[in-house]
Amino acid sequence: MNIQDPKNAWAGAVAQIRAEIGEDQADLWFKPVEPLELRDCVLRLKVPNKFFSNWIRQNYQKRLVEILAAQGCGDVGLEYEISRNLDEVAPQADPIPAPRPQTDFSSSEFNPRYTFSNFVVGDSNRFAHATAEAVAKSPGAQFNPYFIYGGVGLGKTHLLNAIGNAVRGNNARARVLYISSEQFVNEYIDSIRHGNPDGFRAKFRNLDCLLIDDIQFLISKEKSEEEFLHTFNSLFNARKQVVISSDRSPKEMTQTEQRLISRFEWGVVADIKPPDLETRIAILRKKAEMEGFFVPEDVIIFVASAVKTNIRTLEGCLIRLKAFSLLTRAPLSVDSAKDILKDSLGQEEASPVRAETILRVVAYKYSLDIKDIKGHQRSASVALPRQLAMYLACVMTDLSLKEIGRAFGGKDHATVIHAREKIKKLLAEDPFFLEMANKLKSDILAVENH
Repeated sequence: MNIQDPKNAWAGAVAQIRAEIGEDQADLWFKPVEPLELRDCVLRLKVPNKFFSNWIRQNYQKRLVEILAAQGCGDVGLEYEISRNLDEVAPQADPIPAPRPQTDFSSSEFNPRYTFSNFVVGDSNRFAHATAEAVAKSPGAQFNPYFIYGGVGLGKTHLLNAIGNAVRGNNARARVLYISSEQFVNEYIDSIRHGNPDGFRAKFRNLDCLLIDDIQFLISKEKSEEEFLHTFNSLFNARKQVVISSDRSPKEMTQTEQRLISRFEWGVVADIKPPDLETRIAILRKKAEMEGFFVPEDVIIFVASAVKTNIRTLEGCLIRLKAFSLLTRAPLSVDSAKDILKDSLGQEEASPVRAETILRVVAYKYSLDIKDIKGHQRSASVALPRQLAMYLACVMTDLSLKEIGRAFGGKDHATVIHAREKIKKLLAEDPFFLEMANKLKSDILAVENH
């Protein structure tokens, strides 16, 4: 056949398959793929890594070949060239600028590594980050107070320190204080013990910006809470900025002190959720760059896939890998990373839910009827969701294999075992499928606990 334009051929094939599998799946698997050459009945494609080529080959290659043939490309084969970078999946991290020189005033107050420039932004924290930047540019002018909440190790302390660093960088004379609620309580107790409450109040009520971390530890400590309330009122009335972090939203805190909780909601409340896979990959790339440490792409994907909820754990894994590499001078691989991090990568405990909930959520995800999943249709568009739902039933319910088979339209236990083992293999080989399965688990738990 004659040489044809590979970009046009590939674009036409992707447009066709996009209509068949949906926008999300098409963007996930085909957007990072680059057509290189269409010659001698072979279309060469550049993919980010072997997971992409394996997944496309196993799930979409036959259909892609059919579409290309229908477009007049003839009997075309597909070949894959592995890219040695993850730029299509997670953009290259921006270089980390050197920290600004510290001033004499409270020089040890903020962590110089916690800046906006090295905070990795994703869908899980975009609003919290944007609001924090706005607060830092004009403290006290808007978004006051600013309340950030989220789980442990998701970046709340980083944002508080980034605000402090930015405010101080914009105005070296600004009176800015970062403190944990525990430190606040201890300083208040010391001021009472030493008969110097006025000194305590002068310190906290004459600030331009107060950044207080983990406020949940202050709630229900009656005297300290009362003192913080007065401090808050004084700063707020003077149009000075107050930024607060917590592991829970104001509405989830104890209702014993409504005066304080209501004040948290006067300004902006933003949450930080666990990062998605692409953001975790970007965090590892950023951290590796900051540490001056090269990590192979497949190792980055492995760690990002294994650690799903805690950025501190994610960064801790990277530090352990760096220590191993420096001490042994051995190259890192996925196998060595698994061995080095085996104590850090605990398995998530299964949460018992109803099989009906799993069926409903998986059916919705794949735009199927529950009767299709319970049925006997063997097409890939139904078989894979059915097998995934069976696997989730194995790990998320307390049902026996026989009971799971019964819940899926009377399948035998051997069918359930086959589905479980197939999905386990896919999860081990494909981090993007793993990410999708983890999101399904979260959706199932949310529906079950609603």
